[in-house]
Amino acid sequence: MMHVEPIVIETYTFIAVSVQLPKTNLLAVMSDKGYIMCGALDVGLLNEKLKDRGIIAGRAVGVRTIEQLLNAPLESVTHEAERLGITAGTIGKDALLKMI
Repeated sequence: MMHVEPIVIETYTFIAVSVQLPKTNLLAVMSDKGYIMCGALDVGLLNEKLKDRGIIAGRAVGVRTIEQLLNAPLESVTHEAERLGITAGTIGKDALLKMI
C-alpha cells in the first residue's frame, strides 16, 4: 500500500510518501529541491555514482513512520545537502526547511 499526503512545517508544504512493503516501510518527505528518507536511501551511491545530478538528500535510520522521520537526526547526507548547511545530526524537519 502507498500513502501520499501533504505535510506542513511552519508555513511550508512538503509531500510525504510512505510505501508499505513486506517486512519494511519506505518513507520519504520531499520539497521541490530535495528530500529526506528512511534507511533505504543509499547516500554513498548519490554522492559517488550520481554526483553529477547534484541530489540534495538526507537519510535517517531506525524510523518507522513519517512523524519519526521528521523528528529524527539524519545519519548521513549528500554533499549537495552539506552545501545548504545540512549535516549529519540535523533533525529531519530542520533539513527540509533548508531545502526551501
